[in-house]
Amino acid sequence: MTEIGTPLADVVGAKIADTLKSEFGMLVVEDLLRHYPRRYEQRGALTDMNSLSIGDHVTIQAEVKKFTNLKNKSKPGSRQEVIISDGTGQLTLMFFNQHWREKEFAVGTRGLFSGQVSLFNGKRQLTHPEYETLATDAEVNADDYAAAMLPVYPATKKMQTWTIQRCIDKVLTDLTELDEPLPADVVAKYSLCGLREALVLIHQPTSIEDIDRAKDRLKWDEALALQVVLAQQRVEEESWPSIPRLEKPDGLLAAFDAALPFTLTAGQREVADTISAEMADGHAMHRLLQGEVGSGKTVVAVRAMLTVVDSGGQAALLAPTEVLAQQHYRAIRNLLGPLAERGTLGSHDEGTGVTLLMGSLSTAARRQALLDITTGQAGIVIGTHALIQDKVEFYDLGLVVIDEQHRFGVEQRASLVAKAGSDRRPHVLVMTATPIPRTVAMTAFGALDISTLTELPAGRSPITTHVVLAAEKPAHLDRAWERVNEEVAKGHQAYIVVPRIASQEDKPDDGRRPAIALEDLEPQLTVGPLSALRVGTLHGQMDSADKDDVMQRFKNGPTDPNGLDVLIATTVIEVGVDVPNATMMVIMDADRFGMSQLHQLRGRVGRGSAPGLCLLVSEAPQFSPARERLAAVASTNDGFELAALDLEQRKEGDILGRNQSGVHTSLRLVSVLKDEELLDLARAEADLIVSSDPTLKTHSALERAVAAMVNQDRAEFVKKT
Repeated sequence: MTEIGTPLADVVGAKIADTLKSEFGMLVVEDLLRHYPRRYEQRGALTDMNSLSIGDHVTIQAEVKKFTNLKNKSKPGSRQEVIISDGTGQLTLMFFNQHWREKEFAVGTRGLFSGQVSLFNGKRQLTHPEYETLATDAEVNADDYAAAMLPVYPATKKMQTWTIQRCIDKVLTDLTELDEPLPADVVAKYSLCGLREALVLIHQPTSIEDIDRAKDRLKWDEALALQVVLAQQRVEEESWPSIPRLEKPDGLLAAFDAALPFTLTAGQREVADTISAEMADGHAMHRLLQGEVGSGKTVVAVRAMLTVVDSGGQAALLAPTEVLAQQHYRAIRNLLGPLAERGTLGSHDEGTGVTLLMGSLSTAARRQALLDITTGQAGIVIGTHALIQDKVEFYDLGLVVIDEQHRFGVEQRASLVAKAGSDRRPHVLVMTATPIPRTVAMTAFGALDISTLTELPAGRSPITTHVVLAAEKPAHLDRAWERVNEEVAKGHQAYIVVPRIASQEDKPDDGRRPAIALEDLEPQLTVGPLSALRVGTLHGQMDSADKDDVMQRFKNGPTDPNGLDVLIATTVIEVGVDVPNATMMVIMDADRFGMSQLHQLRGRVGRGSAPGLCLLVSEAPQFSPARERLAAVASTNDGFELAALDLEQRKEGDILGRNQSGVHTSLRLVSVLKDEELLDLARAEADLIVSSDPTLKTHSALERAVAAMVNQDRAEFVKKT
């Protein structure tokens, strides 16, 4: 009998087992059985070829319509073209010097064909595809044949879907009964089938009902294991001691509030009050603050920092890039004014020091920054990854603020939190301007309490977005450059965003031209349509001092003889860059960016009193998914709506990735967007289980399922974030 932990080599042979390991990381039988079909083909139905995209590695079912044996004109040999169809579209199979395949591809032959979709002479094709012809109606009962469900697995060139299917069939033939990771009362309560039955049904279904029944059960396995991890983390956090940080009457925070030149929105005030109450407690706050670009998260964070400083502690803000760290440093010093000049002439009695720590600082500046941090002279510390280095010692770290958290790994966040000392934990405020749908936030950040700022402060201007089809309507791109000149003539400034720094010599595998590079576009524009303007460039590989100089010249703009009218940049400007005078953005090859990223980028304009304009330049073909994404971005400024659409296209694996959640295997069946009810139910069940059995001593099978989900190298994640 085959058990769930049996090495694959013992069942499928050493050669296939080695390939399964190298291609998918599979080691034991359970790894193979949890490799679920991505879809099912019904033999009587043909595949929709219109859904195929260039560059995709696909497995399709189709019928041979034509076989042509052609001699090469320019070199010896021949090529074989096989036209296959699904009834609505056609695809070409291309072989070279294999004329004998004519016998296998008789007109009317139906088969499964697997390969990477490429484009040749304007037609989609598979070159030297793997294939398996399907039995003819004469060999089997026609009704049974047409109704049979064919599982199509995530596959690679070295391991085809039909090989995976044969391996799974072999395993299932001799599989023992399995220990149930789900408690018996959960199985009964929700009328779920057993684990062994679910695995058989999902791999060898005879109907859609079989598939649905299997998924209902297997989704519960994933959802409960995930929610148990998060429930354990919540229990762990509740035991962490933390020093209460109280607001001080007539202190630094009060002086800051009195000097603010604007009134907090109702949303900002509500979140600020919540944070204040949580930091006054004896347990560490763990809160996610999300909000649209310009919703005022920084002001809320500064108020929390000042509360900690008023109580004698320090606050550290961790930013992912030096550009963003410098922006935060300037913005916070500007917000604080004299309050940020403690110890200097004319400073406020309740002031504090604000220190910037980055890897590019000079030795003397770095030494002074470290001294200010260690002595407590710096109440507010802003920095990049340099903050988490061993040499950085805080006087009394009471609050950690992490900006754009998705850019940091688990260990990096944990390293900064640990600097508060082993006997206590700092309060943690995680911020993101990338809107996250509720179910995603609940799953990816299940141990964090979540606050959302939905209002925009007064004075923010609307942003209009249009798609510019550069290939189809080149005159529209010419008009875009005219608009840049017009905006500058009005006294405003513009961004131009590109996906790459340097030219790409090799043609991408997806058949598209190489992405537009900054080093190619800049000379074209400066000697062409933008020759009369002052143009600068900015990218992540520049020296820190040069980056800072360029950003400062762009911020100064028309008021500086050395200022810049136009900034050509990579996505280094995606977050944190605040130039209110910038009113226009042109994003080149916009189809190379995700929807949420495009939304973040365009948030750099319209930050002042003048309305913003964003142009999405693209050569994506008509009716392509890329064009649909761009149309969606142009149709709404609602970041949460775009985030949901973006997630549907990218799938949850990109959000529940290793760097974010510690989850080793992304959710395979559960959709955090579509399975909200299931995740809520699983969370409730997980809380009940963990409250009575925190270490799962009496739930051994569930404990193994949790261990399989959590990356063992990062298991301490549940104790550190």
